[in-house]
Amino acid sequence: MLSYSYFADFYDELTANVNYKEAAQYIIKLSERYGHDMGITLDLACGTGTLTVMLKKLGVDIYGIDASAEMLSEAQEKAMENGISGMLFLRQKMQSIDLYGTIDTCICTLDSINHITDIEDVQKTFSKVSFFMNPQALFIFDVNTVYKHQQILADNTFVYDTENVYCVWQNTLCSDKRTVDISLDFFERLEDKKSTCYRRFSESFREKAYSDEEICTMLDKAGFELLDRFAWNTFKAPEPDCQRVVYIARKL
Repeated sequence: MLSYSYFADFYDELTANVNYKEAAQYIIKLSERYGHDMGITLDLACGTGTLTVMLKKLGVDIYGIDASAEMLSEAQEKAMENGISGMLFLRQKMQSIDLYGTIDTCICTLDSINHITDIEDVQKTFSKVSFFMNPQALFIFDVNTVYKHQQILADNTFVYDTENVYCVWQNTLCSDKRTVDISLDFFERLEDKKSTCYRRFSESFREKAYSDEEICTMLDKAGFELLDRFAWNTFKAPEPDCQRVVYIARKL
């Protein structure tokens, strides 16, 4: 799994196209759709905490977990910058979370599940989430689809040129046609009086897409009832070319 040791510094800048306020409102609407009070909420794989902080500001009782210390450092700083003191962030892996109490809602967004490339570890993650949930709790998570891995990520290269960093994102689709090897090269701008210099960092990781059938089977084994699946940020059924699907499951 990705350590995000360097990516943490540039993550927010490179995901500036993500409308976190809209995402937070969408999650709340999903919860309301099923008459659910979000209650104590876990943001699983919270990253730099942008969505966590946004939901907190909207009144959700939420805390975050991530495996990356660097990401959590950014998240803690962000909470403080937004005037939120004492917000809880824990460093744990998704498949081995160990919470201090039960939760009423768990969210896991921005294809974090795809970063788990062993289906047994995905099952462990679902089972751990279920174990710490109160009855009737909701598990809301999104995944990149097999279509996106095969047709969008595939063997393609993407370039991001922002104010502080130039990033080259290179993909290699593996033989299983579901797993993508991803290499990131960051060129951080270092300004001086005479010229612009760059410092290079690199990260590499994998993402794997799982079929709808596999996800539904794992949810069932973990003690969840699937309520719905939608194309992300909509209430419409996913089309064959849908790139991101959100699942809503209830703890039995």
